[in-house]
Amino acid sequence: MIIKSADYITSALDVASCPALGLPEFAVIGRSNVGKSSLINLLVGRKALARVSGTPGHTQMINFFSINERWTLVDLPGYGYAEAAKKIRRTFEPMISGFMTGRPNLARVFVLIDSRHPPQVIDLEFVQWLMSEGVPMALVFTKADKVTPTKVQTNIGLFQARMSEWCAELPRVFVTSATKGVGRGELLSFIGSALPEK
Repeated sequence: MIIKSADYITSALDVASCPALGLPEFAVIGRSNVGKSSLINLLVGRKALARVSGTPGHTQMINFFSINERWTLVDLPGYGYAEAAKKIRRTFEPMISGFMTGRPNLARVFVLIDSRHPPQVIDLEFVQWLMSEGVPMALVFTKADKVTPTKVQTNIGLFQARMSEWCAELPRVFVTSATKGVGRGELLSFIGSALPEK
């Protein structure tokens, strides 16, 4: 897929304020500081479409971007920062859960996981909740350039092993590095294959 256009549309404070664009939506979510904005910028080939912040919890709204006027990229608030983690572990944030279960055009949720670390409980719980709700999803292991390839694969294997305890069919896995450009082609091809024919 060639990215010809990538434009910011709007931001919403809640699900009721989200636009009804009628295009397939691909949402990006993960723990705070997992590299969401960097991944979005990598995908669209722009340095600053999404704002990159070193401060966890920076994204507070649901941000919509039109890509090639064919699909919508959605940047969701990160979960698991500070006191919010306890709340999300119990009920998940209403904004996030409402979006995941209430958007008819949601084609896929990309859950970003930091490949540098072994499985984190909050990531596993969030993925399990998504699957229990029947939300289509894929796992994206980020920051693969920060550790050795062996370490990345070890952590992916550990995550999948934990998921296998309650998941019969594991979701698709991608490995990315925004710094090195790793995984961009694979993700765009995956998105392209999920789009309806023109």
